[in-house]
Amino acid sequence: MSEQRLIETTALETALQQFADARDWQRFHTPRNLMLALVGEVGELAEIFQWLTDEEVAQLADDPARFSHLQEEVADVLLYLVRLASVLKLDINAAVCDKLQKNAVKYPAPVPTAPAA
Repeated sequence: MSEQRLIETTALETALQQFADARDWQRFHTPRNLMLALVGEVGELAEIFQWLTDEEVAQLADDPARFSHLQEEVADVLLYLVRLASVLKLDINAAVCDKLQKNAVKYPAPVPTAPAA
């Protein structure tokens, strides 16, 4: 499974590197700082859902302003996660493929049972 390309982040990693380089942010993009920023962004994403019912969450797409905010926070989480992996020289695709394979072993799909005769 590790040979599959489920996630391709090369272009995004390059764009994030160029963004950081243009601002001389390398000194701030340590794994620790990026992880803390990621946690902060996950908190901001969680805040959107904090006091909503499941029905209200399902209706977020119906409110353009709230949905736009949701999209921005999801993007922030993804950007920090990809940047963190890039700085750590971690291959996200390989990590995801490996984890999916381990999850398949740990949580096997139920085997359908034959109907009773």
